[in-house]
Amino acid sequence: MTRRRLLAVAALLLTLLAVVNAVGFVVDKPEDAFGVLLTFSLAVIAAGYGLVRRGIVRVIALVLAGMLLLGVVEVLLDRRVLERLIIAGMFWLAVAAAAAAFAVHVALPKAKRPWRPVLFLNPRSGGGKAERFKLADEARKRGIEPIELGPGDDLATLVKTAVDEGADALAMAGGDGSQAVVAAAAAELELPYACIPSGTRNHFALDLGVNRDDVVGALDAFVDGGERVVDLAEVNGRVFVNNVSLGLYATAVQRDGYRNAKLRTILGTLPDVLGPRGQPPDLQWTGPRDAKSYPSGTVLLVSNNRYRLGAMPGSGTRPRIDEGELGIAVVESPPDSRWRRLLPRRPWRQWSAPDFEVRSGEPVPAGIDGEATVLTAPLRFRSRPAVLRVRIAPGHPGASPSATRPDSIWQGLRALASIAAGRSALPDPSQTNRR
Repeated sequence: MTRRRLLAVAALLLTLLAVVNAVGFVVDKPEDAFGVLLTFSLAVIAAGYGLVRRGIVRVIALVLAGMLLLGVVEVLLDRRVLERLIIAGMFWLAVAAAAAAFAVHVALPKAKRPWRPVLFLNPRSGGGKAERFKLADEARKRGIEPIELGPGDDLATLVKTAVDEGADALAMAGGDGSQAVVAAAAAELELPYACIPSGTRNHFALDLGVNRDDVVGALDAFVDGGERVVDLAEVNGRVFVNNVSLGLYATAVQRDGYRNAKLRTILGTLPDVLGPRGQPPDLQWTGPRDAKSYPSGTVLLVSNNRYRLGAMPGSGTRPRIDEGELGIAVVESPPDSRWRRLLPRRPWRQWSAPDFEVRSGEPVPAGIDGEATVLTAPLRFRSRPAVLRVRIAPGHPGASPSATRPDSIWQGLRALASIAAGRSALPDPSQTNRR
């Protein structure tokens, strides 16, 4: 039996055991189960109320939410602690085994080694990863010329100069904003590009299938790596590799101190956007199935291909970056009716389109690949399909971690059962889904 089949069998058995034990807990102590559900729901409501207020009201609401959550923990740990910890552990192990069963490694077609590859590196990105991993020295060992960004240097100018002097492949070691600059140049000049994950979060690298924990190994993309072709996207002519955020997050990014205190800045922005006296952004967009104009909601996210959202494993990543479409997600504002706010509902809507427009009567704050900027309305987004030739090291996955993961729990269980039975259930991430 293969490793993947063993992992699938383990995931299914652990899930079954965890569910049986959880049902036994509910049947044995239904009053405890009901109390936990009710108390947790009240805690969520109190926390939501407090986050969009200021001053003493916020403090009281958040303290109340914390006390309610402590009550949940007390009920869960009051009796049969070991049994409940075992149930939680089985669920965790089941998720881990399923994730391993769906792990992907794509054998990309081998690409010709470039004659004069150039690596641009930002020494300040990711807390100084370039220096810590000695990327300049490692690049030279592989025949790659390193060019370090200094204070005041313009990255686009450095790239143009390097190409004029004969560079035939471009790599960037830095954050996603810098990746977009170099990727845009590589796409325009039809040169191969490599993403070196030396930024803070390296979202683009993750969705490309680059191992973010192997910063030095990513340089092997220009030694014996494979090649895949992916999309880029742009807004008002500016290229981005991940997404453009409008609304709450974009407002927070503009504020002083965001870089040093991100969570505190976002929490401080919530009442300004969602509170009783909040001012939602002046944004309008057209829905996917009608010509009706809608307000923006709390957050509007336009991405280079669709993100997976929700509670499933792989959430927050893009299964593919080669479908030739934008991903559009709108987080809805809370309903006007207090009673409707208590009803369970999915807080976002999501769809894909090759282009998208956002209208406004004023300049629009935006976060483009995490960098603060202000755009002139209207904001015209469009996908640029199959424009970027990406090189990826042979030891790296070569596809997004969510490329083969199902979209729902039911689909996941069916896929695990199929794998356990010896039937192939994983899609091939090397095959594009272009319509």
